[in-house]
Formats: sequence, structure tokens, C-alpha cells
Amino acid sequence: MPKWTEYKRIAKERGALALELYVVNTVPAGPDVDLPGTLPDHLAYQARLEAEGKLAFAGPVSDASGENMTGEGMIIYRAASLEEADALAAADPMHSRGVRTYSLRRWLINEGSFSLSVGLSTKAVDFS
Repeated sequence: MPKWTEYKRIAKERGALALELYVVNTVPAGPDVDLPGTLPDHLAYQARLEAEGKLAFAGPVSDASGENMTGEGMIIYRAASLEEADALAAADPMHSRGVRTYSLRRWLINEGSFSLSVGLSTKAVDFS
């Protein structure tokens, strides 16, 4: 199995996008944590990172059934390194206040597509 940097080089050589992002899986630290009370500061932090171009995507994830909210989430960062992404995650009020814990991984985007439609006069945006 090649090391991460070797695999990234190989992916680029074969013409893949090889865009490296960072995935944070975030889970409540326990049943009695104050998720609602921390949410406004968390969302303000996310908005700041989005404005700085460091936040690619973020939002809640369901449980395995796909039916229930559990307070878990996923955050995708744009960062220069794993260490920078870890610092971004650690500074999130949810994590810095001990409301959630997180795990962090590198993600290499090679394939896929998305569509974006922007209505200039209507200011409507559709992302799919």
C-alpha cells in the first residue's frame, strides 16, 4: 500500500483531480452536552471560515437508519496541511468547549461531478 503522498502523486499522474481536503467527523461528547447552547458560536465560526475560503462543506449527518438526528456532523476543510485542518477543528467552539469530539482524515477527491446554477437577476442558486 503506497504512502499518502505517493498515492497523491500517482493519482495526479494518471490525470485525476487529486484535490486534497480534510474531513472532520464530529460527535457529541456525551448525552448531557449543550449542543443548542453552543450552536450559535459554532455557526458563527463556520461562517467566518466559509468567508475565508477554508470551509468547503459542513452539516449534520443522520444515524445509520437515515431517519434520526444524533447531533453528529461532518465538516470538510480546505487547508494547507493536516496540522492546519486540525487547528481549525480544535478551534471550533463545539470542540474547544468539549461539547463534541472529532476525528480528522485527509480526503483525496479524484472523481465525481456537481452542477451549479446561478440566476443573476433572481439571485437564485441551485447546487446539486
